Parts: sequence; structure tokens; C-alpha cells
Amino acid sequence: MRPDLQSVLAAARALPPEELPELLGQLEQVRCTAMARLSAPAPVASTPDELVDVEEAARRLGISTEYLYRHHKKFPFTRREGRKLLFSSAGIAEYLKKRH
Repeated sequence: MRPDLQSVLAAARALPPEELPELLGQLEQVRCTAMARLSAPAPVASTPDELVDVEEAARRLGISTEYLYRHHKKFPFTRREGRKLLFSSAGIAEYLKKRH
């Protein structure tokens, strides 16, 4: 048995009977938390986001670079670095996923 649980076991043996319901409630909270973590879906490994230029963004979106330059403000994944117009690759992927 884990050392941290041995102290709980000792408390269960030594506590007065009127305090046992509270201890059982706390143990149930621990059990439910552990079960919730076990049944939760495995975390998805996220790919790092990278900023792509207009040509690459247009290619991924299947549109012309001219259209993208004219309508870039409509897309929530547009980023500006000074005068440079860039696009979040993760944002493009999410946009395409929602669109289809």
C-alpha cells in the first residue's frame, strides 16, 4: 500500500465512529477524481503552430493569393508582423475542419 494511504488507513482505524461518514465522503471524492481521470480521453498531441506566408496559406485554402490579400481581414487566423501578412497554420486547419 502507498505510504500516503497508510496514514488514511490508520485514521480509519482510530477515528471515532461519528467521524467515519466524513472520512468516507472524502475517500469517495478521491475515488471519483481518480475514476474521472482514468475515463477521460487521452490528450491529443498538438502540432506546434507555425506562421505561413500568403502563398502557402492560399495554397492550403485553395484560393488565389490576390483573393487572400483582398479578404485577409475576414479570416480569424490572420497575423500581422509589421507590414508582413502571415497566417496561423493551426488556424487554417481549424477553419478548414469547420468548413467541411
